[in-house]
Amino acid sequence: MRPADLAREHGLSTQAVRNYERDGFLPPAERTPSGYRVYTEVHAAALRAYLALVAAHGYPSAGLVMTALHGGALDDALLVIDRGHDQVLRDRATLDAVRDAIADLPPAPDAVGDAAPGGRWTIGELARRLRVTPATLRTWESAGILAPARDPATGYRVFRAGDLRDAELAHLLRRGGYPLERIANVVEQVRTAGGTEPLSRALEDWRRRLTARGVAMLDAAALLSAYLRLTGLGRRP
Repeated sequence: MRPADLAREHGLSTQAVRNYERDGFLPPAERTPSGYRVYTEVHAAALRAYLALVAAHGYPSAGLVMTALHGGALDDALLVIDRGHDQVLRDRATLDAVRDAIADLPPAPDAVGDAAPGGRWTIGELARRLRVTPATLRTWESAGILAPARDPATGYRVFRAGDLRDAELAHLLRRGGYPLERIANVVEQVRTAGGTEPLSRALEDWRRRLTARGVAMLDAAALLSAYLRLTGLGRRP
């Protein structure tokens, strides 16, 4: 096969195919005596697997998987895939938690905050709970998404149950690609019990995204498995 033959199947440019080979996403091509690349069904299978991985896991992760495989590091490639599945599982759990939270929203804003049930968290504790950095939480606070109280003795931020709910909402919506300004508007509506319809729409949109990503992961797994069978890269010594 020529580069154009591989490119045509996916609507790519021939240069893109060459770049993928250069970056290690495809195995090295054989060369004719005159220096032209010769691709085979192995390269076609690699390209299908790589592009499916991009749709399922994103460009950086897809590249890591393919370069790890071509470097003989099968476990490293599988670890990247495992992390992607773990993140989807966490997102689904967070989505369920947020749905439960908005189902139990109090009718008035003064029912949220210091009087809300639950504990108290420092910024570091909340960051660890959400697996984000304290700097991220400060950014959300600057955007109006979080409004923690301050300890009168130390001046440190104190996060309570209502803040945790707001942070969970922000974390979910941020992963869904929503800008900070939009997240702040949604959280403010929830915080003031002004209506949950915008949040419900956002959650439904994110559910559809998770479903689509799950299906894409199945497609990627099938094409990657086919590539491993074709090449023998999946066999352990």
